[in-house]
Amino acid sequence: MPQYLSAALPPFLTPLTGLIDQGGPVVLLLFCLSIVAVGLILAKVLQFSFLGVGRHNGARAALALWLDGKKHDAQSLAEQKNSVLANVLVKLMSSTHLANVDPTLLKEDIERICIQRINVLRAYLRPLDMIAQTAPLIGLLGTVLGMIEAFQAMQGAGAAVDPSVLAGGIWVALLTTAVGLAVAIPVSAIVGWFDSRVEAEQAEMEALVTAFFTGGVADRGSAEVVALDIPEPRHAV
Repeated sequence: MPQYLSAALPPFLTPLTGLIDQGGPVVLLLFCLSIVAVGLILAKVLQFSFLGVGRHNGARAALALWLDGKKHDAQSLAEQKNSVLANVLVKLMSSTHLANVDPTLLKEDIERICIQRINVLRAYLRPLDMIAQTAPLIGLLGTVLGMIEAFQAMQGAGAAVDPSVLAGGIWVALLTTAVGLAVAIPVSAIVGWFDSRVEAEQAEMEALVTAFFTGGVADRGSAEVVALDIPEPRHAV
C-alpha cells in the first residue's frame, strides 16, 4: 500500500494497513466499498427514523376516530404524528373536504402518493444490493489473480520450489475472497432487513387506505360504518 494512503487513514484504521498491504489493490477497493456501504446504511437509518417508518399507532388511532365520526379530532391527531402513514392519512382527510371530489379519482391519486412514498423508502437500497452482490466477485477476482501470480512464480522457480513461499502466496490470494465475503454478508443481511421494513410499511399503508374508503366494514360491522362524506361530483346540465 502506498505510504500516502497509509498516512491518509484515520488512526483507528491503521491496523488495516497491513491487511491492505497483503491483499493489494483488490482489498483496498473492497475497503472503499465497505466505507460507501456504511455511509448508505447510516443514511437509510436516519431516513427511516425521520420519516417515522414503523410508527403506525398514531395513524391507526386517527383512523379509528375518523370512522367513529370524530373527523376534526382525527385530522388533528394525524397532523401531529410524524410518520409516512399519518402523512398519507392527512392527505386523505383533507381531500374529502374538497368540492367535486370523485372517489375513484381520489383513490387513484392516493395510490400515486403511496407509490411515491414507497419509492422514497427504497432509495439507496439498489446501490447497497449491488455492493453485496459484487463484493464476493471482486474478492474472487483477487484470488484468481493471486493464484495466477503464485503459479507463475512456481513455474519460474523450476525444480527449486519452496513450498512455504507457494503456500504464502496462496493464502494471500485467498485473503481477497475472505474480505469480499466479510463485506457482502453483513450488507446483504442489512438490505434484507431494510426490504422487510419497506414491505411492512407498504402493507400497512394499503390496509389503512382500504379501511378509510370501506369504513372498516369487516372489523366494525356494517351497522357502524361511517360514510366518507365525499361530495358527489357535479355534472353540467
